[in-house]
Amino acid sequence: MILKELKIEVMEGHKTNCYIIFDENSKETMVIDPAGDVDRIEEMIKILKGNLKYIYLTHCHGDHICGVTELKKRCGGKILIHREDAKGLNDININLLWYVGLPKIELEADSRIDDGDLLHLGEMELRVIHTPGHTKGGTCLYLEKEKCIFTGDTLFRGTWGRADTPTGNLEEIMDSITKRLLVLPDETICYPGHGKSTMIRDEKPIYLELKPRLI
Repeated sequence: MILKELKIEVMEGHKTNCYIIFDENSKETMVIDPAGDVDRIEEMIKILKGNLKYIYLTHCHGDHICGVTELKKRCGGKILIHREDAKGLNDININLLWYVGLPKIELEADSRIDDGDLLHLGEMELRVIHTPGHTKGGTCLYLEKEKCIFTGDTLFRGTWGRADTPTGNLEEIMDSITKRLLVLPDETICYPGHGKSTMIRDEKPIYLELKPRLI
């Protein structure tokens, strides 16, 4: 697996992590949360000589979906999102496009995913974990063999995603983190939707022992 991270500035001072996963043997490629700056994303896919198979959306918020339509137009790929968030793609009251200063967009998912669904890039297997709380249909994408997970806006380094947004719920996000993510192996690397990466072992004390993260 080759993993590339692009920090895309959606609005001044606000950057979203866009991830590109590439299987070296099959050349199959996935882009997670193309927030914009499609030129950079397309350039990286071309450098890798990748074949874009999936555009995976961890949730429907505007700062994660701004580049989806243009990326699909240029590179193809199937748009995937949990069925609970699919309706929010075209609802500005849910996707909050107005918050990042962008107008309503027309966007439809090619497939609606569910908890436990398995996706494949070549021989790589990626498992969908439904983690509601930031949004009703928020998901994380777990690669067990590669010991990593893409956590969207559910889990960040030292904190958790906002739960005061439309369809968000604080109790649900805490349950998602403690019951669905912290049960993963300690050495699992977490790649969040914003900020720096972390590891499951480093986040456990925050939720299980109510200790602050010191570094």
